[in-house]
Amino acid sequence: MSVAAPVLRRRRGTELGLVVMGVVITTGAYVLASLGRTASLPGNVGPFLAVVLGLLAIAHVATRRLAPSADGTLLPLAGLLNGIGYVFITRLDHKLAGLQAMWTALGIAAFVATLLVVRRARDLQRFRYTFALLGIALLMMPLLPGIGRNINGARLWVRLGPMTFQPGEVAKIILAIFFASYLVEKRELLSVATHRIGPVMVPDLKHFGPILLAWGFSLVVMTAERDLGSSLLFFALFVAILWVATARGVYLGIGAVLFAGGAAFAWSAFAHVRDRVQIWRNPWPFASHQGYQLIQGLYGMAAGGVGGTGLSLGSPQRIPAAATDFIFAAIGEELGLLGTAAVVIAFLLMVGAGLRIAMRAENPFEKLLATGLTAILALQSFIIMGGVIRVVPLTGVTLPFISYGGSSLVANYVLLALLLRISDGEATRAVALDETLVG
Repeated sequence: MSVAAPVLRRRRGTELGLVVMGVVITTGAYVLASLGRTASLPGNVGPFLAVVLGLLAIAHVATRRLAPSADGTLLPLAGLLNGIGYVFITRLDHKLAGLQAMWTALGIAAFVATLLVVRRARDLQRFRYTFALLGIALLMMPLLPGIGRNINGARLWVRLGPMTFQPGEVAKIILAIFFASYLVEKRELLSVATHRIGPVMVPDLKHFGPILLAWGFSLVVMTAERDLGSSLLFFALFVAILWVATARGVYLGIGAVLFAGGAAFAWSAFAHVRDRVQIWRNPWPFASHQGYQLIQGLYGMAAGGVGGTGLSLGSPQRIPAAATDFIFAAIGEELGLLGTAAVVIAFLLMVGAGLRIAMRAENPFEKLLATGLTAILALQSFIIMGGVIRVVPLTGVTLPFISYGGSSLVANYVLLALLLRISDGEATRAVALDETLVG
């Protein structure tokens, strides 16, 4: 009998234990937030515990049945971040909390549906151009008259009847599938150096079309929709997958040059880009208008110190859009450096698990897809957390699983399911090979 098989089965037991631990932490935070606000226990703590545990139990059972050999840490980490985000959204805005609870249920449903529909991740490779067209269509949808909506200066939203959503959140996953599929097919052509430019050997110049196309497309998104975060995310995603596919560092250099060119163009063409960079460099001259949000976030985190003011004992409501763009600052104020460090560590653990899945995958498409999905999670987390603490200019992306936002939450649960599907497939093949060798 294979030694690996019982080890893989124990993953689900470990996952269940971590899920229960996450539920306990979330419920404890919910109770503490209520005590800080009203000095009394919340009357709905029982239903709250039942709903949180029920949703994560559904996700766990689906993983146990549909992906029994998958990584055992990703789902508990996502559930913990989702729970912490919900507690802070409830503390900031009860109306948004109700909507976030609904989106969490839809996200879990999308997670289960993805595991049901996608039985082998490699099957997605066959539909590369369908995914390409669908991804482009979703990105351009906010530009359509009548349904596109401009919110806070960026045209990212689509309104269909009573529902408003951000199609770019789904597009990032769909385009990651296309990038991985395309580069699996072209990686040999892109990795062979045949021409010399100065001291550097590079592939045939005609094969640079994809990276130039990605660069141009990111500029189109930024120009038409005024969305710095998404354009940076899509371009960095493509360069990361291209680098992993070809193992040629020259593409990182070319990507850096193209990024610098695009940034210079954005600086000269768009006043709001210049404003954001100036606010990033020195927000104080803009304290009464554009820089107010960033300054309030910095004041809040400074007030939190190392241990935080305590749940519901701070004033994060003074920060504009605290439940969306600046929820990391709200966490910093009430949970302090220790709380924000815990959030960063949770994201690092998720990224580490995703990269481990990519390294262990033998199928080239699954390896690149796992890399791309992990890169989305890492880049998006870095962009928004870095913007809040002034490491990079602030852009309007959400913090995965934590910020309020239905489109983001559902898309990230789909991303999580795809990573688990790749992990399960690779672990199952490893067990089968081990049993064959033992037999």
